[in-house]
Amino acid sequence: MRVKLEDVCERGSSNIKQSDIIKMSGNYSIYGASGLAGKVNFYHQEQPYVAVVKDGAGIGRTTLNPAKSSVIGTMQYLIPKKNVLPEYLFYAVSYMHLEKYYTGATIPHIYFKDYKNEEFNLDNIEKQLEIIDVLGRCKKVIEARKQELVELDSLTKARFVEVFGDININDKNWECEFLGNLCTIVRGGSPRPIEKFLGGDVPWIKIGDATEADNIYLSSTKEHIIKEGVKNSRLVKEGSLIFANCGVSLGFARIITFDGCIHDGWLAMEDIDKRLDKVFLLQALNQMTEHFRAIAPAGTQPNLNTAIMKAYKQVIPPIELQKEFIRFVHQVNKSKFDTMTFAPIYAIINLYLHTYFYQGRR
Repeated sequence: MRVKLEDVCERGSSNIKQSDIIKMSGNYSIYGASGLAGKVNFYHQEQPYVAVVKDGAGIGRTTLNPAKSSVIGTMQYLIPKKNVLPEYLFYAVSYMHLEKYYTGATIPHIYFKDYKNEEFNLDNIEKQLEIIDVLGRCKKVIEARKQELVELDSLTKARFVEVFGDININDKNWECEFLGNLCTIVRGGSPRPIEKFLGGDVPWIKIGDATEADNIYLSSTKEHIIKEGVKNSRLVKEGSLIFANCGVSLGFARIITFDGCIHDGWLAMEDIDKRLDKVFLLQALNQMTEHFRAIAPAGTQPNLNTAIMKAYKQVIPPIELQKEFIRFVHQVNKSKFDTMTFAPIYAIINLYLHTYFYQGRR
């Protein structure tokens, strides 16, 4: 049976701000766009429900949240009616890609009134349980492989400390020099409103491009800007190391394999001294993420400027030792590549989603 989204759920809203819960504690979970935002002494929803990010970063992202929990005001409640299971509703809404309904240039929004007429197939409860079971088993396989990737990353970090020691305190007394003397450090820039500059052929590098797949090299972007946008951005060269300098992503570092533009959430390191291998520098910066968060100027979110990064004292172990470590990293990455065979599983999931939720869609 074909149904509209509004036929199977009720919309709910929240007026809770992130700042409201900072000093709260309790037994009940409250969620935000990035996941669990904290624990509080109240809850707004008695039963499991679907939540959609409706404002800001991550707009359209869908989560399935447990009973006796709440969300902050940047999220929308979708409360399932009796004819649909929460898990089934979650899979259906996830496949709708609600981000396509966004409005607003500075802070994007999506509204229930715009996507409430989305249609999908609604089966009886028994069939819903069958579909949920199949998709749940696929997700378990993906989670197991993701855990393998986490363990391989931990192996790399452990090897780094074994070879180079704790670079937070430089307990092996390596040579040190200000990072600003070892490379050129520049900040990105964002042409605004960005919508006016999209659709060209110049790669537009966003944080989201760097949070998927390879954790060393960045080889592509989802979006491109026109040449006019380059004037208000920062064009960086192939081989540059880029470093996320603000917010929850602070510390993400990648080496780009193409010329492209970075927005103002990135710093770029170019013309790196020959005494530093780029991959070693990337791994060293990753080891120092908590240090960078601690020294970032106080504000609504941590933010590192070029002056702070230029003044950071970078350790310089012998290049032969750096190269030895890099060989180890590449070997680990080969194992990661073997593990990252998600494509067939995602193909099964997408086939199920399309077949059961959207087959026959007009």
